[in-house]
Amino acid sequence: MPGPQLQEMPTDWRRALAVVAHPDDLEYGAAAAVATWLDGGRECVYTLVTSGEAGIDTMSPAEAGPLREREQRESAAAVGVRTVEFLGHLDGVLEYGTALRRDIAAAVRRHRPELVITLNHHDTWGGVAWNTPDHRAVGRAALDAVADAGNRWIFPELAEQGLQPWNGVRYVAVAGSPQPTHAVDARAGLDRAVASLLCHRTYIEALTDEEPERYCRTFLEGNMAAVADRFGGRPGVAFELFTR
Repeated sequence: MPGPQLQEMPTDWRRALAVVAHPDDLEYGAAAAVATWLDGGRECVYTLVTSGEAGIDTMSPAEAGPLREREQRESAAAVGVRTVEFLGHLDGVLEYGTALRRDIAAAVRRHRPELVITLNHHDTWGGVAWNTPDHRAVGRAALDAVADAGNRWIFPELAEQGLQPWNGVRYVAVAGSPQPTHAVDARAGLDRAVASLLCHRTYIEALTDEEPERYCRTFLEGNMAAVADRFGGRPGVAFELFTR
């Protein structure tokens, strides 16, 4: 049985900042929403906490990191995102704490979004599918860093570096949450989302033997179709929305 109906994502914002742990985290779903929002004249910046250098078993981190950064920039460009930054934390061993909160708060102050997008911070993806430590740490740190960014007495060194407090974030949207509350009709962004995920070809080819484009389209179309039962029959991208 489907759960409660999903509400429409708010549209009273202009600038978004997406903060996730790894290259490909946004492309496994949220990119279709980003493409659709950009069509409407909104702006979005991608901030990657790591370079995903531990994500390919057959490739050393020294080789994988630069390659995955390059694939992520190509992936962002496929949906129209022009600014992509990497914070340089180590892939696979992220820990929730003040260092992570500070770096994300700095990104919020730097880009001054009204909407922050992040990935599932819950322990599971629903049921018994356990989430990874990096996703949990970044998602929770992003939720907390939004408040940190607006408080001049938390991480005062940021102001000394020229990053003045920003208390203008109105929403935090969590993609991939097992507890979604809102959705956006992102059918217009689907083809670009497929192209965006396909840019992570090296990672995908190491992940599955399925033909990459078929894998990407099947995965994204399936996820969007699954939202329809709770979104008036419309395929879409779902988020758990926190307001401030």
